[in-house]
Amino acid sequence: MDKKQALISGAVASLIALGLTAPVHADDKGGKEKCYGIAKAGKNDCASATGSHSCAGQTKADNDPNDWKYVAKGTCQKMGGSETPKK
Repeated sequence: MDKKQALISGAVASLIALGLTAPVHADDKGGKEKCYGIAKAGKNDCASATGSHSCAGQTKADNDPNDWKYVAKGTCQKMGGSETPKK
């Protein structure tokens, strides 16, 4: 094996090793949960449950029951929110 092949093999092995050390749940927010109905206008964390928008910061109204923010687990209802969107 020449130097170029050895370098490529080493790079591939490194990428595989990094993949094995990555967390299993990349979307785990470490003790947080989605809380619907507490986000202020323009302060939501991601897409609306109804599909009215597809990204963070796009909610138009305060406390829309279909927009959410991440909060510490167990605090959502204390803040007046819900763990599920309005149906």
